[in-house]
Amino acid sequence: MEFSAEQIAHILKGTIEGNPHCTVNNFSKIEEGRPHTLTFLANPKYSSFIYETKASIALVNHDFTAEKELPATLTLIRVPNAYAALAQLMHLTHQEKTKKQGIETPSFISDSARIPGKNIYIGAFAYIGPNVQLGENVAVYPNAYIGDNVIIGENTIIYAGVKIYEDCVIGKNCIIHAGAVIGSDGFGFAKEGEVYQKIPQLGNVVIEDDVEIGANTTIDRAVMDSTLIRRGVKLDNLIQIAHNVEIGENTVIAAQTGISGSTKIGKNGIIGGQVGLGGHIRIGDNVGIGAQSGSISHIESGRQVMGSPAIDAKQFLRSSIIFAKLPDIYRQVNQLQKDIDSFKHD
Repeated sequence: MEFSAEQIAHILKGTIEGNPHCTVNNFSKIEEGRPHTLTFLANPKYSSFIYETKASIALVNHDFTAEKELPATLTLIRVPNAYAALAQLMHLTHQEKTKKQGIETPSFISDSARIPGKNIYIGAFAYIGPNVQLGENVAVYPNAYIGDNVIIGENTIIYAGVKIYEDCVIGKNCIIHAGAVIGSDGFGFAKEGEVYQKIPQLGNVVIEDDVEIGANTTIDRAVMDSTLIRRGVKLDNLIQIAHNVEIGENTVIAAQTGISGSTKIGKNGIIGGQVGLGGHIRIGDNVGIGAQSGSISHIESGRQVMGSPAIDAKQFLRSSIIFAKLPDIYRQVNQLQKDIDSFKHD
């Protein structure tokens, strides 16, 4: 697809400096800029590349000031935040490239399912169960399973191979990537003698609007009530979220994190990869947890923690310097003990 600087500036509400009629058909990094591509400058350490780039259009912040002459072939579009503007433009481009409509065959759609008459896509071999409700502009890609009574809000994308169990609710403008499982049974068993009896998981999963869930992530249904993923949450690939967990608005979680049952996470959190959280704990708002950390205790709002067990991030970083020196410290302590013992015997 091809866009002019004028069209892009209109979409981004930006200001053009240069040729409004120049066109681009792809994106490129500023250090690798190619003709007929759009690039961006958001980080000042890359500023030198803008004077050499062969890209046709560059997004820059309003406060960007050229220190020398820019290439004659380069048109600038000034915006409040070049990185955010690039993300917006790439999102729109991706939507146009991948947009599909219609119902492919073979696929199964229950007679009791409520499917909009237009702007819907259901891919081949998808299963749409009884009493399912799909909003306008929903896309369900091939081999997806949508169980009984599931509700999916408008503009949501369900990619290939996603499995959504019965009674779950998915909000508007969500993206669920390939292989994700929503609403599988929580890990609940009661031991009777030498046998574990399964505890039925009778709740569901509720995912609010504007949530993105990565490939092969699993979110278990609640024992009772709902496992809750609040508005704006972003989940990476390969995350395990257990039953009755609640994740607060706009929290982001990186890959391979595991969250045990009934843990509650607050708003605006940032959780790194391979983090492990024990069950029935509370993580406050605006908490940062470094990669490979673990916690079985509550974490108060606003704290930044690392390590396992997780401690204050600054304290952990100071301690990590000592970790590498422990063998030498051990030898020194042993030698001191020997010297003290020798002194006593003398």
